[in-house]
Amino acid sequence: MLRVLLVVKNIGFLSFGHWTPSPYSQTQSARDALIQGIELAVAAEELGVDGAYFRVHHFARQYASPFPLLSAVGARTSKIEIGTGVIDMRYENPLYMAEDSAAADLISGERLQLGISRGSPEQVIEGWRYFGYDPGENASEADMARAHTETYLKIIEGAQFAEPNPRPMFPNPPGKLRVEPYSETLRDRIWWGSSSLATARWAAGLGMNLQSSTLKNDENGKPFHIQQREQIEAYREAWKEAGHVREPRVSVSRSIFALVNDEDRRYFGLDRQTKDQIGNIDDQTRAIFGRSYAAEPDVLVEELAADEAIQVADTLLLTVPNQLGVDYNAHALESILTHVAPDLGWR
Repeated sequence: MLRVLLVVKNIGFLSFGHWTPSPYSQTQSARDALIQGIELAVAAEELGVDGAYFRVHHFARQYASPFPLLSAVGARTSKIEIGTGVIDMRYENPLYMAEDSAAADLISGERLQLGISRGSPEQVIEGWRYFGYDPGENASEADMARAHTETYLKIIEGAQFAEPNPRPMFPNPPGKLRVEPYSETLRDRIWWGSSSLATARWAAGLGMNLQSSTLKNDENGKPFHIQQREQIEAYREAWKEAGHVREPRVSVSRSIFALVNDEDRRYFGLDRQTKDQIGNIDDQTRAIFGRSYAAEPDVLVEELAADEAIQVADTLLLTVPNQLGVDYNAHALESILTHVAPDLGWR
């Protein structure tokens, strides 16, 4: 088997925050999901996990408003990266988001890794309209998300644009004013969740890091991990062409479970033979969904070594089944760190 040096250095978890009042769920309510998200981040930090990431969906029994959660995690932890994967920019007010994200970043000691994107299909039709947003004439919702993003990036760069009141309640510094609070380093820790070659290149041009999940546009019919590796390569080439000074970061997401006991096998033993799947998004875009991994550790090592996208990414986000509770998810993360990561050279 051809071996390529794996460059994964950071391992985080990604939680969607699902909750349901089912007797089989350990996450019965929104409060359960939020508190357990905080507790899992604390447990993950103690295990040596590098990142705690949270997915955002609106009108759903999942995490929706990320900044209170990110701030709480930041206050309860001291080392772990805290992020999103992703915030749907169709729903966001860029100035309000700049205030909230800077506050969360400062609370955490500048550990925020903020993933943003155009977003995926939501639970309701054009849900962003209920939030007061309209793409405008001759513009799409994707155009609106990118416009919100570009405005947000300018604001967190520290743009001074607001005319001061000549008779303010409190003294102002000289010149025009910027949004406060302000985090000097946050701009370098913004990630774009991309599902295509084109948006990966666009994100590189704007100096955002890249998040690529288990779903992307099927652009050439190749296996998912190869298409994703090609996307990462296109992104890095565009980054170089843009002339950015710093090195970008790239993350990929995967569902990976090491089967080390009977409970693991009961939950995920049937996932051993999963394959990529093809489907349509919004009845227009043909998408490819990456496979899950579930096997004994020695088998996982072989399978993951052959995943070309994981090989070229520097960060791996492990999606967790949060309705199984904090203890099980901590066990699942520890199993990867203990029985899989060392043999792949990740640790």
